[in-house]
Amino acid sequence: MLIKSQDDKSKRLRLLDELQKSDRLDDSQKKWLREEYWRLAPGVAGERDAAHYLDMTFGAGKNNALLHDLRIEADGLTAQIDHLVVSRVFVFFLLETKSFKGNLHINEQGEFTVEYSDGRRFGIESPLEQSRRHEVVLRRVVERLGIGGRIGTSPRFEHVVLVHPKGVIHRPPSDRFDSSRVIKADQFQTWFEGYIEGLSVPSTLSTMLNLRGRDTVREWGEMLRAEHQPSNPLKLPDFMKPKAASIVKPEAVSQATPAAEATTSLSASKAAQAGPQRANCATCGRHLTPRVAQYCVDKADWFGGRLYCMDHQAEARVSPKKS
Repeated sequence: MLIKSQDDKSKRLRLLDELQKSDRLDDSQKKWLREEYWRLAPGVAGERDAAHYLDMTFGAGKNNALLHDLRIEADGLTAQIDHLVVSRVFVFFLLETKSFKGNLHINEQGEFTVEYSDGRRFGIESPLEQSRRHEVVLRRVVERLGIGGRIGTSPRFEHVVLVHPKGVIHRPPSDRFDSSRVIKADQFQTWFEGYIEGLSVPSTLSTMLNLRGRDTVREWGEMLRAEHQPSNPLKLPDFMKPKAASIVKPEAVSQATPAAEATTSLSASKAAQAGPQRANCATCGRHLTPRVAQYCVDKADWFGGRLYCMDHQAEARVSPKKS
């Protein structure tokens, strides 16, 4: 049964894309925006594709609770779990999605590397170890919520990495490193069924004793969904703060200003001569044409001595004081 769908990350992606056009950010800030965008965008697409396959398998079922994009906190720690399957047999499956445009290589030490078509290779964090760290947080949340088996046992946690169905996985020999839990997203149903069938007899007995009703599984899923702490899509790190918008007093309009101060001046002619540092909108940082800047100069009492683009003039405008 589907308990929680993916969060909408489109607003975050639009923010990262639009801010790259701002003139109030330096090159290092724009570089961070580009890297953050291309880190997030493929992940969003990969999670969406994986969610499609999981929804087909578990979405309408009654024996397992399915949650996508679950962000939980405990004791100052945070875990962002791409997909979580909670089964009636008291096993929690943490699924980590990875979407690569290159081939995935796993060596005998369990190290992960992505190789691109142009020959470039980049080492990446082990998604299996990443998922195990998420388990630490999930385990604490489960304990706090009082989720437990019939015989007082703790749940079993299993970790699987889902790769795009078109991805290529290069594996080491299985006797050197077990990569059987790194699979393609469309194969998870087969893997899941094999896992259930492969339980040992002692495990099966314990599992049957812990078997819970479908209503209980739904209740567990709802309890975990209530723990979800969505991230703020508009939040940026402190170093991404833009350059302070400048305020110019109306009485300074007639005074000449150096070109270096053109972005703060209400003189359209000086702003036009300043080249890359010409006048910018105090709200969005967009370059202003001399004509728009001059309009703000002429209506300085309307705009509080600031310069605004045409899109933001209406919201910034104040009624002129009557003499």
